[in-house]
Amino acid sequence: MFKNTRRNWLAVPVVAALTLGLAACGADSNDGESSSAGATGGEEASGDEAGEDETDELTVIKIGASPTPHAVILEFVDTELAADAGLKLDIETYDDYVLPNRALDEGDLDANFFQHLPYFEAQVDEHGFEFDHFPGIHIEPYALYSSKHDAAGDLPDGAQIGVTSDPANQARTLKLLAQEGLIELDESVGDEASIFDVTDNPHNFEFVELAPEQLVHSLEDLDAAVINGNFALEAELNPVKDGLIVEDGEDNPYANFVAFRSEDADSDALKKLDELLRSDATREFIAEKWDSGEIVPAF
Repeated sequence: MFKNTRRNWLAVPVVAALTLGLAACGADSNDGESSSAGATGGEEASGDEAGEDETDELTVIKIGASPTPHAVILEFVDTELAADAGLKLDIETYDDYVLPNRALDEGDLDANFFQHLPYFEAQVDEHGFEFDHFPGIHIEPYALYSSKHDAAGDLPDGAQIGVTSDPANQARTLKLLAQEGLIELDESVGDEASIFDVTDNPHNFEFVELAPEQLVHSLEDLDAAVINGNFALEAELNPVKDGLIVEDGEDNPYANFVAFRSEDADSDALKKLDELLRSDATREFIAEKWDSGEIVPAF
């Protein structure tokens, strides 16, 4: 059963209504956006013509997402695919990695789409969330960026390197640097590696830990920084074109997926949403929208 909260959106029917007057009011109340499926949109629509669409019902899913690329992908699904599957997406964007899981746990969201498995598991272990998730949808390759140096080999001894303070992603950041031979890590630590597990730092890099959303804004003050894919995209940084080192997308364990409360595991609406997100149409959209490999489909 879904949580009995003031925002129990999932499985709430939205009936498209639809005399001319109601359609006009609906447009005004949504800042000019189109109303639910079934509105005629015709200036001279009769009551009978509008009434033909009153049987259209959509199930609303309120889903939290990072603005880019997650919300962009969801908007494509909502515009192009959702109505035919009987769904309507209410997308709420978040600029950090903490609030979407809190909102899901508290019942303010039906699902969220922003995280990968290591982060998800760390959050579940730390907070006791009763969450589950679908398979991965896309990968956002991490990259090392610099506004001062043109290649990783140009980084001077003692260079300041920005790294995320998020424990679940710091290991990913350090693995990228180790991949290039810039540092060596204690391999026994795996996905829990931190800057304290660097076993060899031949260039004496200084690691500056910052919140992931702050790395882009601090890039000018650092020699380089490893930046999360979504925040890099929001700053118009392309990992393929602008990155000094780019994470490999093949067999990448950091695919982002839709998470939901475990009690909703049998929700037909959520299952339909997952099918749409991992459909051929969505794969083609991702490949065309980010045609330089900034975002890689994971299915």
